[in-house]
Amino acid sequence: MNLSGLLSLIEKMPSHRKLIQELRMGRSVERVVMLDSAKPYLLACLYHQLGLPMLVITARSEKAKQLHEEIPLWFGSDAPIKLFPEPDALPYERLSSDSYTVQRRLRVLSELSGRDKTPLVVASAYAVVRKTVPAVDFASSCHTLRKGSKVDLERILAQWMELGYEMENTVELPGTVSRRGGIIDIYPPNSDLPARIELFGDEVESIRLFDPTTQRSAELVPQISIIPAREMVLPLTEAGNILGRLDLSTLNGDAREKVEEEVAHLASAQWFDGLDFYASLVNDGAFFDYFPEQTLVVLDQPELIEAAAGELDSQAIELSRAQSKQGELPGNFPVPYFTWSELVSRLDRFDQRLALEEWADGSQRYIMGFGPAPSYSGQVPAFVEETKDMIRGKRRIVIVSQQATRLSELLEEHDIIASPVTEVVHLPPSGSMTLVQGSLAGGWKINGLGEDIVFSDVEIFGFIKKRRTVSRHAVRRDAFLSELSTGDYVVHIDHGIARFSGVTKLSLDNGEREYLVLDYAAGDKLYVPSEQIDRVSRYVGPGGYTPSLSRLGTQEWNRAKQRVREAASNLAKELVSLYSAREVVSGLAFSSDTVWQQELEASFPYVETPDQLKALQEVKLDMERARPMDRLVSGDVGYGKTEVALRAAFKTIMDGMQVAVLVPTTVLAQQHLTTFSERLGAFPVKVELLSRFRSPKEQQGVLQGLVNGSVDICIGTHRLLQKDVSFKNLGLVIIDEEQRFGVAHKERLKQLRREVDVLTLSATPIPRTLHMSLIGIRDMSTMETPPEERLPIKSYVAPYDKRLAREAILRELERNGQVFYVHNRVQRIDWVARKLEGLVPEARISVAHGQMPEEILESVMLDFGDGRIDV
Repeated sequence: MNLSGLLSLIEKMPSHRKLIQELRMGRSVERVVMLDSAKPYLLACLYHQLGLPMLVITARSEKAKQLHEEIPLWFGSDAPIKLFPEPDALPYERLSSDSYTVQRRLRVLSELSGRDKTPLVVASAYAVVRKTVPAVDFASSCHTLRKGSKVDLERILAQWMELGYEMENTVELPGTVSRRGGIIDIYPPNSDLPARIELFGDEVESIRLFDPTTQRSAELVPQISIIPAREMVLPLTEAGNILGRLDLSTLNGDAREKVEEEVAHLASAQWFDGLDFYASLVNDGAFFDYFPEQTLVVLDQPELIEAAAGELDSQAIELSRAQSKQGELPGNFPVPYFTWSELVSRLDRFDQRLALEEWADGSQRYIMGFGPAPSYSGQVPAFVEETKDMIRGKRRIVIVSQQATRLSELLEEHDIIASPVTEVVHLPPSGSMTLVQGSLAGGWKINGLGEDIVFSDVEIFGFIKKRRTVSRHAVRRDAFLSELSTGDYVVHIDHGIARFSGVTKLSLDNGEREYLVLDYAAGDKLYVPSEQIDRVSRYVGPGGYTPSLSRLGTQEWNRAKQRVREAASNLAKELVSLYSAREVVSGLAFSSDTVWQQELEASFPYVETPDQLKALQEVKLDMERARPMDRLVSGDVGYGKTEVALRAAFKTIMDGMQVAVLVPTTVLAQQHLTTFSERLGAFPVKVELLSRFRSPKEQQGVLQGLVNGSVDICIGTHRLLQKDVSFKNLGLVIIDEEQRFGVAHKERLKQLRREVDVLTLSATPIPRTLHMSLIGIRDMSTMETPPEERLPIKSYVAPYDKRLAREAILRELERNGQVFYVHNRVQRIDWVARKLEGLVPEARISVAHGQMPEEILESVMLDFGDGRIDV
């Protein structure tokens, strides 16, 4: 989306012209009153008109992300705006930041140190108060390797180790390097792809970018820029001096041993998890130092920024005191962050500052002429009528909506022709309406002088779809590792399961040959010639299961293979019968999407991920074919499978058919009932629940509704598969986590697959189901795009500590999250809960375990799901 044509609107504001004049004269403007939703527009205008570097600081990361998303909309896709993310861990915490966050921070530091002379950077208070690599040290550590240059291989590898790169066998992630003779692979954090450097002697012969997934070369480049791989630069000559700066007498025995061991690792460039804990020993630089003096520093609500920095300071002080009391924090340990007052003094080096406020208190010199746009909260007819009056009054209207196509159709019904566009590069004429496909967090109007208005979905529909940013935390591998490690279990096609013990060379009559050595039961060994390695494959079995080794010279393995052949044959006959019947049977071909279908999909409160859209398209194509659908939608929890199922269900109802939603537990049934009811509440669709939560009388009413067709969607557990349940016109069965149903239930599901469309949802499909999908017997859609802010799971192992438990729970509650506290004894679980209530009185705590009466357990889990329980 590009709205650059609207930048000139602000020029007719007297207050803006005066503000620009003062800033161009090099003066600071302490207080400017500004409507929050118009801040991205103002910041874009200032950057466009002044041509100065800009640093925008917000109180919270959510606001920084919003500005980072919206400011580029006023330039186009090539806007040079950057987001400097905040670290994951609090000061003094022994936690490693997520690698993706580290990479993004390093990229910003790299760009500020290099060619970008007029950056526009947005950062939160926590992001800027954390101490970082001094700007001079970072710049001196960056270097460029060019084709034809001379290098000392050992010296440059040692230099990269100092910069935080880790030596690996294969380079797949940023911050890693590998060496194979005269070939070096390196993945700098500032590069989208790793580089393969080929040396001829001590000269760089070629540099190629390559795909880290396939390891295949992609592009020949003349040079590669190398930057630090961690947010700390530690020369090896300095690493050994770290101990001398710390007072280890304050530590208990275990902590002292740990610190000495970790510092020894540092001295030998052995990087480890938790290294960030020591960053403050070498980092005393401020993020501000990376900007030139002529930078315009914009503080978005300075009082809130100061409060956020103070809150961080309080948390850090509490944490450091607790660690000192426990003997876990060395004496003389430097503070890893700046207080806000310390940073304010550093702001004095900048010529210009601008403070944005939302409310006037009489002391502001500038009150920008922006007002909130009129709000209609879903009353679309009223919106249409009033916009017609605005157009007749020669007011310039711009609508930025993610539902632009839907709006265009509604406006056309009232003789307003506005075709959706994706960019506005010229100022529209007065008395016109411009409809833009896109998203803004809120609209605004310019008071006086014609009152130009920018509307967003917030004012028109009462909500806005939330953006989802795709985070690539790691490279996904598409195949199992090809190399074997000693001790791995393998399978020889002729001799069965063995343990791989290595590779050896044996001299026989026909010369020396290489063999794989396989250990079998009873001390038996098998030597497999390397040319027969295709007879051996990696053993694949359930996690944590140790297989029994086969015996050589017996019929044990042959009998096992025969049993598998028979089972496979029976399964094949079953599948041939089922799926040949599906191919012959003429199913219902559903109609194309209706207008109501489009309205339902447009009301989804999130921007669909690419995987969601692809899965939905595949499901709809299946439904519109005259063949019973049998599609598996696979994806992790929270990736949007339910929304795909809901839209398929609505498409079924639009053709007058009924839908059955089958789930394994009553808790999940209740959650689906809530979701379906909320999403379909605006349409004449009746959704019912069939489970033990309903009384016999209520269940009977639901059964009658299914028979007479008054119930459109029925959500239920295995109760739906019982003989007394019948539908008037069943068209679609949605099965959530089919692998959790029993054998008898699956027989009923097989019968359904012959008759109606079946959509299966699963986060963890069983191997047989997955294999059937992969070889084409069943259709499958995969959803791999994570939702916004989905971070990789981190695990920490430590001795039980009350302070640590309280700290972890409170940190989760502060972000409005919930906690599972797992105990291993049912007999003592209530005692543990009481202890936890005393430890964390702020939390609402309840108990759930497998020996509880099922009704009570379900009630607890429902309360937890509804947010009435914290722990």
